[in-house]
Amino acid sequence: MPSCDGIREEYIQCLLRSECVFINRHSVAECARNKDLAATVPNHCHLLRQSLFDCKRGLLDMRKRMRGVPNAGIRPPDAPDSSAKWGE
Repeated sequence: MPSCDGIREEYIQCLLRSECVFINRHSVAECARNKDLAATVPNHCHLLRQSLFDCKRGLLDMRKRMRGVPNAGIRPPDAPDSSAKWGE
């Protein structure tokens, strides 16, 4: 069964490195839930949060259960780099 553990771990690590937690010493839960503190969280963390939400919703969606949940984890280390140019 697919899980969203990869995205969840990435999201937590992103919050731990954010200004809200690292400098201002708020808890991860406070930074994730409080809209005023969300201004100090990088946009990358907000995108990871949305990806985690989509992943969790996809686990419950019966149409996606047969096909699998897209972005259910992190990219495998042996996957080709998407920034590489064609033909190289």
